[in-house]
Amino acid sequence: MATASTRTHEQLVLSLAKKRPLLRARDVQERSIPTAVLGRLVATGKLERVGRGVYSLPGSSISEHRSIAEVALRVPQGVICLLSALRMHDIGTQSPFEVWLAIPNNHPAPRFEQPAIRTVRMSSSALSQGVEERMIEGVQVKVFNVPKTIADAFKYRNKIGNDVAIEALREGWAERKFKMDELWRYAAVDRVTNVMRPYLEGLTA
Repeated sequence: MATASTRTHEQLVLSLAKKRPLLRARDVQERSIPTAVLGRLVATGKLERVGRGVYSLPGSSISEHRSIAEVALRVPQGVICLLSALRMHDIGTQSPFEVWLAIPNNHPAPRFEQPAIRTVRMSSSALSQGVEERMIEGVQVKVFNVPKTIADAFKYRNKIGNDVAIEALREGWAERKFKMDELWRYAAVDRVTNVMRPYLEGLTA
């Protein structure tokens, strides 16, 4: 039989889950609530386990970018990059099934079954440049801005395809999603100015 204390803890967790579509076990621990409460709520169908240490209310609306929010929640040191960042900025035709994440050179590669993840290692200077924040399902997500993402696309063109980088550049410019001086700056950060030069000159010719 559930005690009054147990019921109170369950109510607190459910109240928190309403405010945070993706609830971490850590969020519960920080409030001095036993994490065993999460297991009981899952067993009774009041919560769903959507990932390791991540929970959600049953039937809650799922955004297009939920997998990105899950990864950001579980790997706070990372920054959403390349194909996933292009998708978030609504550039190009790519619809990646993996979440592309930039991580520090010395950071161990995250390992979990779902969502699928593809990591790219970057230096601390490259990882800190051009980062903006978005709120997705109550999670603060770090993602590279448009010009940094396009510069990265050329730097990692062997991973994602040169055609993808060119498409992103042309579409981003046509839709005025970046300024040329910003793009040159990030091209210098990524050391791809010579690679990008002919394409940039073609845009402004």
